[in-house]
Amino acid sequence: MTIERCSWANPANQRYLDYHDHEWGVPCHDENTLFEMLNLEGAQAGLSWETILNKRASYRLAFDHWDAEKIARYDAAKVAELLANPGIVRNKLKVAAAITNAQAYLRLRAEGSSLDDYLWGFVDGQPIVNHYSGDERSPAKTELSDRLSKDLLQRGFKFVGSTIVYAYMQGIGMIDDHAANCFRHGKRRA
Repeated sequence: MTIERCSWANPANQRYLDYHDHEWGVPCHDENTLFEMLNLEGAQAGLSWETILNKRASYRLAFDHWDAEKIARYDAAKVAELLANPGIVRNKLKVAAAITNAQAYLRLRAEGSSLDDYLWGFVDGQPIVNHYSGDERSPAKTELSDRLSKDLLQRGFKFVGSTIVYAYMQGIGMIDDHAANCFRHGKRRA
């Protein structure tokens, strides 16, 4: 039996298939994963998601398993170490953005919120399930991603433009854009 998947899921890359089948479009409420994905989506800017996904394990090691409190205190020596690490995208702006994002995230928490409450508040706690055909592509951004992007920027987050934010919302399951013929369409759990 052939499993129908979204056309973007590269069948030659098992890591990519696993991501498609078990993570993308599945509602995520884990704080650490939400923070990780926000930074990975930013790191993906100008690159393919497959590139970042293939480096995900290296990112976790390099960025202390996405411990925001540690990342917020990174100094010049740690930044130099990161920029010399071939396991991640060695881009000064993207590395600096992860540090800035950790600081913005900690401010959000200090206000008594969480990424989970904050993000899911934009969709009243329920994922938006779209119904695109196998040939039809989801938009690169929407009014909702514009609003969330603007708010994240005002809170001091970096690499959170509307297109990045839309991809982020897809990745963490705020939006289910699995193609209508995909076996994952409309399913909330892996």
